[in-house]
Amino acid sequence: MDLQEIRRIVELMNEHGLTLFDLTTMDFHLKLKKGADVDQLRSILASLPAAAAPTPAAAAPAAAAVAGSEITSPMVGTFFLKPAPDAPDLIEIGSTVSIGQTLCIIEAMKVMNEIKAEQVGVITAIIAKDGAPVQYGDVLFRLR
Repeated sequence: MDLQEIRRIVELMNEHGLTLFDLTTMDFHLKLKKGADVDQLRSILASLPAAAAPTPAAAAPAAAAVAGSEITSPMVGTFFLKPAPDAPDLIEIGSTVSIGQTLCIIEAMKVMNEIKAEQVGVITAIIAKDGAPVQYGDVLFRLR
């Protein structure tokens, strides 16, 4: 695997909100973990000389591993996009979210529970309706 292929895998991880990529072949092992140190990896890759173009066969496993993801409700309650009635929505379609960012509020037994992102991505759909009840496991948002 050459440097250009690794760069493409990092790009695909960013595009699709992946946080982990692990590839093992007979003579090669590559494990990429996206987190606080990803910017450091980008600067290292940017400083290395460009390599030959990647072969389509090597890029295929990365493309097959990416797909849209969903954020589901961790509890039963009432779904709210706003932290208060007069406040703006916490997110909207097209918003880029990061790990730990508050996405919505679910009220359960008069307690307001902030639902935080556990992955990075871009909101492609808001499935739950503001003010509507949600069940455990209901899809709230779709990400890419």
